[in-house]
Order: sequence, then structure tokens, then C-alpha cells
Amino acid sequence: MSHSSGPRMTSLVAAAALVASAIAAAPAAAATDTWHSHDDVYHYFKVPQSQVSSIVGGTPATLELEANIGPSGTWSALALDPSGSDYAANVGPLEPGLYYYQYTATMQDRSKVSFRQPGSPVAVTSKPNWNTFFVPGESVEWMDDVAAGGTVEELPYPGATAAQHRTALVWTPPGYDAARAEAYPVLYLLSGEGQTAREWLELGRAKQILDNLVAGRDAKPMVVVMADAGSADPRAELLDAIVPAARAGYHVSSRPQGQALAGVATGAEQAMSILRSDPGAFAYVGSFSGSVDGSITRAEARAINKGTELLRVYVGDTLDPSYNDNYDLLVDLKRSGVKFEFDGVNPDDGATWDAWRENLRDFAARLFGQKVVSHGASKGHRALTRPYAPPPAGSITTPHIDPHGIVTFETGTQWAGARDVTIWGNWAPNGQWFRIPMDKQPDGRWRSTIGPLDGYYYYRYVVDGVDKKDPADTVNTHVMESQLFVPGKSDAMLADVPEGRGGTVSLMTYDGGQGAERYAYVWTPPGYDADRTAAYPVLYLYHGGGQNYGSWIETGRARQILDNNYLNGTMAPMVVVMPDQNGVDFWTDLSQHVMPTAAEKYNISTDSDEQALAGLSWGAMNTLGTWLNHPGEFAYIGAFSGGLLSYPTVDARAVNESTKLARLYSGDVDFTYSFTQEAMKWLTAQGIEYEYAGTWVGPHGFDIWMANLIDFVPRLFAPEYRFGGVRPPLAGDGSDVVEAGRPVPVKFAVTDAAGETVTDAEPRIYLVKKTDGVAGYRVPATPVRERADNTARYSAARDQYVFDWDTTGLARGAYELQIDLVRGSVHTIALTVS
Repeated sequence: MSHSSGPRMTSLVAAAALVASAIAAAPAAAATDTWHSHDDVYHYFKVPQSQVSSIVGGTPATLELEANIGPSGTWSALALDPSGSDYAANVGPLEPGLYYYQYTATMQDRSKVSFRQPGSPVAVTSKPNWNTFFVPGESVEWMDDVAAGGTVEELPYPGATAAQHRTALVWTPPGYDAARAEAYPVLYLLSGEGQTAREWLELGRAKQILDNLVAGRDAKPMVVVMADAGSADPRAELLDAIVPAARAGYHVSSRPQGQALAGVATGAEQAMSILRSDPGAFAYVGSFSGSVDGSITRAEARAINKGTELLRVYVGDTLDPSYNDNYDLLVDLKRSGVKFEFDGVNPDDGATWDAWRENLRDFAARLFGQKVVSHGASKGHRALTRPYAPPPAGSITTPHIDPHGIVTFETGTQWAGARDVTIWGNWAPNGQWFRIPMDKQPDGRWRSTIGPLDGYYYYRYVVDGVDKKDPADTVNTHVMESQLFVPGKSDAMLADVPEGRGGTVSLMTYDGGQGAERYAYVWTPPGYDADRTAAYPVLYLYHGGGQNYGSWIETGRARQILDNNYLNGTMAPMVVVMPDQNGVDFWTDLSQHVMPTAAEKYNISTDSDEQALAGLSWGAMNTLGTWLNHPGEFAYIGAFSGGLLSYPTVDARAVNESTKLARLYSGDVDFTYSFTQEAMKWLTAQGIEYEYAGTWVGPHGFDIWMANLIDFVPRLFAPEYRFGGVRPPLAGDGSDVVEAGRPVPVKFAVTDAAGETVTDAEPRIYLVKKTDGVAGYRVPATPVRERADNTARYSAARDQYVFDWDTTGLARGAYELQIDLVRGSVHTIALTVS
């Protein structure tokens, strides 16, 4: 499938991009499994409990969806939780690509039973429990269905070495003419061990790939024969059975220049073996994760070079079992003098169909005289300069990260007697938790290698169904989760800053009343001056239910978020206090214990205009209650995934006059979503002013809350920008109608509090679709200019900010175009897309 470079901004930048495309993209092809459904963003699985019990012969301890839904297509498990009479779960947004899955019940004795929905057709012949579905998108158009594509037929033939009938699959191009004068060139594709020839179609999407190549004139019209040459004598199976059957049944060339051969895994080994035994039989040979047995002699090399137009070698990343074999192969080819091309190491995939589909696309486009632009590695692929040596057994304490983002987990021997061990973490694009299986090693340890990963994750081990903290983690002492940060392109705001350049986190001890000692973590900015004349503004930041004062630091990366915002110049210098709210009356503890102690120990302001209060989940609910019941205490309010615990009698005027910003956040599959929506309806009815940050893609978890904090902090304690009015062609009064597909220049002015023009703002433009008046996902507006982002730029010539908005592909309906000044209110323009 198409892979993003990493999971998050948190995962939310990548996820938002997927949602933006989903606003207009065609839905995924309908699944044959009626337990599976989908909308533009999520895939839903709802399995009747009664049917599960009937299939597995009892009530399972757990039911999971197992699929290639983990990072970089890792096989992962998502729990299907009891919901009424069903087991249910959702997953998404999924990157475009092909997905395969099965349902797996874990019984009370830890035995496992896998199955597909009874009555659904077999999707993968070699994996009869699997179903598949395809998620379309721009990045996989090259393997999507083509309306007027070629034809696939079965080709029965007698096997060469046994008295058995076998079947190959044959693709013929559109307009195939069995009577034309010139025979068609032919490509033979060999499957690997444990596969069938059908897997080229079922998981390899060979038909779609070939249809698109020929339709785009990126490959010559050819006949493609997909076969399994696995037998006691693969050479005889191919040359004495498959090839003669193809020639008898189809108008294909028998000339070497008109024949090509490629395979995957053991099929690639067979292709390379035939290249050596019968040089010149096939002018074009491709090895997809293959190898050779023994060294190639100089004589063999001369014969290969004489009879071969193209030998092209493909390999996946270090998770490809043939990785080191291919290193040896490349060395041997160079040593012996064989002419070849190397596609480079695919950095995204191992020996999987995600890689082999790309191999087929590349190889087929190089055959039979097709014009080739480059004979080197594919874009983004790297050189193979040395064999890979995995970390030795027993050498890993914390997860091992290699230079390319491949991560190896290994436990000690303390779980040697376990039936199964998994790594449970926020592996999904939107931060949902998946379980990745581990393999038991001979010495009793459990190990799993996955990747490439990029960005921030947090995880636990699950041992025979019981959650376990990583025993080797001595850093995170307040939470069950352990942190994993893989440096790369993603999650820059969650990365550690260079040593000595970040703020300081200290532990504040305070009297919680009646002699109870309580704690809070306090972040102070770089260069914090306890004696400076101007006191620092302060943010009181709260955790949620089931958490504690260490959660924001250990799981929520608050330190890194604050450090990076400060070093980027995107936040005002402030002090951030992260107290504990467990077991106390929130307002009493905050007002009588936390705030006085913080003011005594740190140089912070007690002016309400320089005080902010925010929290997640339970902390968000307490934040909103404090804001409404005690107006004038905090000028800035942030509520991450929380509604109102009650609806108090409020003085709306006092609340509005004392509040500079109240900003509410929610995830789309957050169980508090409805509470947040109800709270906003009530606030609106009371005349209380607030901002809704739009619906973020994700569940009730730290992936959402970290993104919320990243968004919230820059809005605090900074000189306020003000919206100076929209300029034509938009009117900005709700009457605007935009035609989808036409570029729209969004023009506006920005001023400071004194009304002077601001020229150095970086306003961001977002789009929110509204359904029945309810704001949906907030996604970055698409710029017309390539490689631009959603930032409006100041034009000195016109004394205004301009963003050229690309409306291509937008669905019809009501929208909000949001102009987010960050340092100031978000200005909303209601409009209609026609």
C-alpha cells in the first residue's frame, strides 16, 4: 500500500490529508464481507456474537481483526469489543492500498481460531480465512480498476513431472487478436512457495497494474502468464509444460527477444536458476526478492550477457528475508561480470506484495522495446552496501532502532512459559491501539521486528491477555506505557531538542490539605529567571481520569512540545504547571493549594489575563466547570475531549468579558464527542463565546491530546492579531458560492490591537464541511501552488494576505472556510460549494 513517512504530527497531519482527499474521493470498493462496511474515513467491522460462538464452538476470551493495518503494513490485531449483540470496531483513516484480514478468536485456553465470514467468497486461495478490500486514492491509481481493461482466463495444462492437471492464469491486453500477423510478446510470472498462481491477481493486482500500464502506453501490449512452477523440477515445469501450453493456447512469441520471465521469492530463485541453465531463453529476467544458489562462473556470465537484454534485481528492506542473499547476489553479479540493473533497496517494504506490486509495475514497463527513462534505482530507493546483522539475542533492553527506522523489540526470558505475547501500542494512523504479535525465540525470549517506523509511539506488552509494562523501562515511572521515538520526518514537535537547549522540568511538592503531600511537574522555559521583574504567565495543565501528574510528561510529550514551540518562537515564554487532580475537589485543590504554592515557588503572574487553564478528558470537564463557575480567574481556556459535567447558572457577560480565548477540541471517534457537541450547543444557547477547533481525526487518546496542546500553546499570552476583513472576490457574509474545480483567491487583512497592519503573521487556512449545521473535520485548505502549504502570504503590493485556494474535487455542500490567525480568534466564512 502507499506509505506515509510516519504516523503523526502526531498522526494527525497525515490523517488530515487522508480525510481531505476522502471528502471528494470515490469510496473504497465494496467488500464481499457483509460484516465490513465503510464511509469516507473509517472501516467498520460488526460481527454477530451468536455467529462467532457457532463458528468457534464457544465464547471466546477475545475477538480480534487481524490485518496488514499496522505501520508500514505490519500484520496487527485490533480488538473487536462487545457492543450489544455484536463484536465491533473501526479502523481508519487507511492509506490507499490493498488490505487483507481475518477474524481471530482467542479462546479461554489461549488457543486461536481464525475465520472469514461464512458465505463470503475465498479472496486469497492460499489463505482461505482471508478477505480483502481495496482503498482507492491518487497514490495507487496505477493499480486501480480500469473500465476497459484486459481479460484474464484460466489455462489448464498437464504438469511436467507428475500425472496431475495444473492451472495457470493468462492476461491478454485489450483488443487481443489471436489472428494478427505478429505474435505477442509474453511475460511469465512465477509465484513463490506457499502461494498459488492466483495470488498474482488476488494480492498482486497484476491485472490492474497491467491494465493501467497498457492504457497509459507505459508498457507494450503483451500476454502475461501467471503460473506456479513449484515442483520437483521447476525448470521442466516451466519450459516443458507452462511455456508449451501458453504457446498452444495463445498467439505468443517463441523468440527469446519476445519472452520475459520474473518471479517473487522462490519464483524469483527459479527465474534466476533458469537464467543460468538456459541463458538466452528469455531476453528479459526480473528477480523480486530472489537469490541464486552458488556462484556464477565467468562462462555463465558471458552466456547470460549474450542472450539477455535486461536482468533487473529487486529487494525490499531489511525485513525481506532475501536481503542478505541479494547483497551476495549483487556482489557475485559484479564479480562475474554479469550485466544487470539494480532497482535499489525499497525503503518501505520487505518481501510483501506491497513491494512486489511496485516491482511488477517497474519491470513490465521496461520490456520489449518500451522506452525507458532511467536504468538506475527507483526514486527513493537506496544502495545495498552491506549485509544486515540483526541485534544479537539478549542484546536488547529498550527497543533497538536501526538507521532506517526498523525497530526490534525483545523481551527477557521472564515470559518463556507464555502462550502468546504482543506489543500493544498506538500503531494506527489516528492513534488507535493495535497489537503486533511477537515470535518466541529458542531461548524463551520474545522478539518482533517491524518498520520502517517514523515518529512517536507508546506501547505495553500483553502476555497471555494481561497488560505488562516493559520491564526494561526505568524512565517512565508514573504510567504503564513506555515511549518509543524514531527520528525521521514525522512528529518534529514531539522530538527531543538538542541537549541544553530545552526548558527544565522540576517536581513541585505541595500540601493538599490535612497533611497530604501532593505533587506537580513544572516546566520552566530556557533562560527562566526567578528574579526578573515581569512575572511569567502560567498555564495549569491537567491530566484525565485514570492518569496522574506524570502523564503529560511521560506519555503526552509535554516537555518536548513546549521545548519545540519555545525554540521555534511560536509561543510566549511561560511556566506550565501539571498538577494531580485525583481524589480531590478540583477547584479547592487548584485555588487553595496548587496556585498559591506555584506562586510561592515560581516567578509567575497571578493576573487572570496571564493565567490559562487546560485539561484533557476529565481534566477538560473540570476546566470547563471552573471557567463557568469562576469567571475572571483564567483568560485562556482549553478543553481537550471533554464536555460539561453539569449545566450551571452562569453570568455569560462576566464569562465573555474575562475570557480572551476558550477553545474546545474533540476527536471524531472519541467517546466524549457527543458530550463536547452538547456542551457547545449549550454554550451557544447561553451566549457564551468560544471556539471549536474542528473535529480531529482520532480516538480518545494522547495522539489527539498532544496535537491539541501543540495547537493550543501558541495561542496563549501573545499580542493579539485581529481579522481586518475579507476582500473580493469573497464577500464573507455567508452568500459566497464557490464552484468546485475553480481556484479561489482568498484575500484579507490582519491588524494588531491598535488597528495597525500586521505583515509578519502566518495565518493558516482550513476547511470544515458542515452536515446539518454540525462542523465536521477540519482539514488544511489545498493550495494551488505545488509544494505549498495552507499558509496565506502577505503581499506588500496589495497590502493584504493572499491564499490561492484549490477547490478541485470538493463535494457539494455547506462549508466553513476558517482563517486561523493563531494569535487571535479564528475567523469563519460560511460558503457553499456547488
